[in-house]
Amino acid sequence: MFSRPLLVSLILGIVSATGFAPLEWWPLTLFCLAGLFALIYAAQTLRSALLRGWLFGLGHFTLGDNWIQHAFDFQDKMPPVLGYFAVALLAVYLAIYPALAMGAAWAFARKVKPRSSWIEPDLGYVLAAAAAWMVSEWLRGVAFTGYPWNPLGVLWVPVPGVRNLAALIGTYALSGLTVAIAGCLYLAFQRQYRPLLAAGVALLALNLFWSDRCDHIRCISTASGTEVVIVQPNIGQDAVSRPDYAEYLLNRMIALSGKPGALPRLVVWPEGMVDYFVEDGYPVQWYRQDPRLVRARIAAMLGPWDQALIGGNALEFGRDSQLQGAGNSVWALDSAGMLGGRYDKAHLVPYGEYLPMRPLLAPLGLARLVMGDVDFLPGPGPRALSVPGFGNAGIQICYEIIFSGQVVDRTHRPDFLFNPSNDAWFGAWGPPQHLAQARLRAIEEGLPILRSTPTGISALIDGHGRLLGTIPAGEAGAIRLPMPRPLPPTLFSKLGNWMVLLVAALTGLFAIANRRWAR
Repeated sequence: MFSRPLLVSLILGIVSATGFAPLEWWPLTLFCLAGLFALIYAAQTLRSALLRGWLFGLGHFTLGDNWIQHAFDFQDKMPPVLGYFAVALLAVYLAIYPALAMGAAWAFARKVKPRSSWIEPDLGYVLAAAAAWMVSEWLRGVAFTGYPWNPLGVLWVPVPGVRNLAALIGTYALSGLTVAIAGCLYLAFQRQYRPLLAAGVALLALNLFWSDRCDHIRCISTASGTEVVIVQPNIGQDAVSRPDYAEYLLNRMIALSGKPGALPRLVVWPEGMVDYFVEDGYPVQWYRQDPRLVRARIAAMLGPWDQALIGGNALEFGRDSQLQGAGNSVWALDSAGMLGGRYDKAHLVPYGEYLPMRPLLAPLGLARLVMGDVDFLPGPGPRALSVPGFGNAGIQICYEIIFSGQVVDRTHRPDFLFNPSNDAWFGAWGPPQHLAQARLRAIEEGLPILRSTPTGISALIDGHGRLLGTIPAGEAGAIRLPMPRPLPPTLFSKLGNWMVLLVAALTGLFAIANRRWAR
C-alpha cells in the first residue's frame, strides 16, 4: 500500500464512490477513507499529502459523476465523447476540496519542532480531518456558484437513525461525522480500539432508537385532507426531435394526471413539461398556440378545488421587444386557467443553461455548450408560492435541491417543497443519487418534498426523508397520495449552514484539546 501511495490513493477514491446510490456500498467508503487516513499520515511532506488527497478526490468524483457524460449524448452541437473529458475536468477541480481537507489534517498531525518528528496518530488527528472536511464540503457548495453533488453525508440515507442527524447538524456536518467514523476505523488498525467502539455504540443506538421513533409517527404525514398527484410521463430527451413534440407532451401529461376526486388535488408536472408558452404579453410571433388555450386545456383536467404546478419557459424582453433571455420557470395554475405566482430557477447550470463570460467565450465556439440560442436568466432565489388550498410551496428546480441550507426562504417557511426535474439527462447513476440528496433536504428542513421527473425517479417524500411513494425509472405513471404535513422547524432549518460551521469549529477545538490532553 505504501510502496505505491499515489496509485493506491486513486484506487481508494474510485472505490469510495460506490458508497453512493445506486450501489450504496457505504461500508466500502468507510474503509477507503480509513486507508486515506493511513496514506496521509505516512506522507513526508505537505505537498505529498495534498497530492494523495487530490488523487483520492480525482478517482472519487470521476466515478461518482460519471452520469454527466450522458448529457452529451443529447447535445447535437458537441460530440458525445467530450462528455468523458467533461467528467474528468470537473473531477480535476472538485478533487481540490478533499486535498485541502486532508492537507489540513496532515499539518495538524505534524509537530512544529523538530520538523521530522511525528505525533502518534490519535483522535485529535481524526477530529482535525473531520472538521476540515466539513468546511471543504461547505466551500464546494458555494465557490464558483457551487457544486455540492454527493457530499459524504448522503451515504447514510439508507440508514435511518444516522440520516436523521441531518435535521440537527445538516449534511456537511454529517459528512464530517462520516470522516470521523472512518478515522476511528483507521485508529482501530493502529490498535486504538476505544474510539471505534464508542462510535459503533453511538451508531447502533441511533439506528435502534431514533429510526424506530420516526417510523411510528406516520400519523403526522398523512392527515392533511388533500391529495397530491405526481406525474411521470416517461418521455426522454430522444422525443424532443419529434415534430409534434409539444402537442404529444401536453396530451400525455393531461392523460396521466387523472380525474378529480373527493379531495382537492395538487397536480405537479416535471421540469419543462409544457413546451408552449403559457404567459400572455409576448410578441405574437413567439407563440405557436394561444397561451389562453394552453392554460384552458390544462385547467380542464382540474376540479373546482384543484391546483397545478407546471413547468416551462418564460421569456424576458427588453426595449423594442428584443429578447433578453429566458427563465426556467414554474407556475401555479388554478381550475379557471389563471396563472398564480411564478418561480424562476436561481441556481443555473454553467455551460448548460448559460455561458459564463459570454462576450469572451462565445467567439471561441463555446456557445455550442449551451442548448438554446439565449441564456437562461437566474431568479432571485428561494421564495414561497401561494397555492390556494395547499399552503405555500417552496420551489427548487432540478439540481437546486442539492444545495444544503439554500432551498428555503427562512423568513417565509413553506408548507412543502416541489422539486421538478429533468433527470432524463442523468444516465443510470444520476437519478438515484439526485433522489437521495432530495431526501436529505426533506430531513434537514422537516418538509415534505414532491419530486416529479419525466423518466424517473419521481417520489413523494415526507419530512423524515421516507419514501411514501415512487415511480421507478423508465416507467410512466402517477403517484396519488394524501399530501404530507410539514414537521415543526428543525434545528438546522433555523440555523442553516451556520450550524455546520459551528460543529466544525467545535470539532476543531476538541481536536486541539485532545492533543494537549495527550501531551
